[in-house]
Amino acid sequence: MFYRENGQFKTTYQSDQQIFAIPQDRWAILAIIAFAFIGIPLLVDEYLFRAILIPFLILSLAALGVNILVGYCGQITLGAGASMAVGAYAAYNFLIRINGMPALAAILLGGLVAAVAGIVFGAPSLRVRGLYLAVATLAAQFFWDWAFLRIKWFTNNASSGSVSIADINLLGWTISSPTDKYLFCLGILVVFSLAAKNLVRGSIGRQWMAIRDMDVAATVIGIRPMYAKLSAFAVSSFYIGVAGALWGFVHLGSWEPAAFSIDRSFQLLFMVIIGGMGAIAGSFFGAAFIVILPIFLNQMLALVGGWFGVEVSIALVSHVEIMVFGALIVFFLIVEPHGIARLWSTGREKLRLWPFPH
Repeated sequence: MFYRENGQFKTTYQSDQQIFAIPQDRWAILAIIAFAFIGIPLLVDEYLFRAILIPFLILSLAALGVNILVGYCGQITLGAGASMAVGAYAAYNFLIRINGMPALAAILLGGLVAAVAGIVFGAPSLRVRGLYLAVATLAAQFFWDWAFLRIKWFTNNASSGSVSIADINLLGWTISSPTDKYLFCLGILVVFSLAAKNLVRGSIGRQWMAIRDMDVAATVIGIRPMYAKLSAFAVSSFYIGVAGALWGFVHLGSWEPAAFSIDRSFQLLFMVIIGGMGAIAGSFFGAAFIVILPIFLNQMLALVGGWFGVEVSIALVSHVEIMVFGALIVFFLIVEPHGIARLWSTGREKLRLWPFPH
């Protein structure tokens, strides 16, 4: 009874084109953001920050980038892990090679470098599509894995091949505690999510979706495929590159190229498929699912093993995790190709129409 549009009249174009047309949605989002900034730091312990919340925020940002490219523009990619690596190593080199470089500026510049790399490796999308484009982006993944492992300049000639970052300073704020890291990542995610929502609602977003639905028809009505596809690769790689820099700077602190292997690319693609392609909310649902599921499976297997007196190995947990991921991807592709976000949208529509059957 409280989730209705009756009596909510819109008298201006601005009010009709709001991101959240229903005031209840708007207030709910504001309440969630306020609770995330104020309530969670007061209620959550250090373990939940490090194991769940910080990885969830960063992977949500990366999934947003993948969703822009795969869900909105329809261009498949298997090189998201490489874009994360480019963003992380570029930000690291900006930070150590330029005196006085602010950490936030280094992170954003790392995203810009990832965007340039995304344009270069997204150029094959102008001629190929589908499986062939997936192979082209997979080649980018292998190339950057080799480059960061073999070219010592990227790691500042570190003998071990790994790099490390000290605590981040932002305008006198030393980001060292888990709470500080959480708030820093949350602030970036909120800003980037709002920007992504406005992008996909604007003219560039409509061009991406036209290319996704039928590129030949989009070309006929005046959309330039080169601009639409390469802009999608650039924006997507920028988001993923910033997420990669945050993953290295904030979550890991020290890392090596294996942290951004092809497994990370598949993980991000799974997030988009399970969460929902072509939906901003799907990136958050998918990231939450992927982050929480391994912890849930670990606890459940340990509990079941305790019941039967069987010791559950780490290898078994990892194998079960892979099998569950595969089964869920097949399930969503068959039953609900638009993922959890579609189920959430359907539930909201039923709530708005209840108790009427139509």
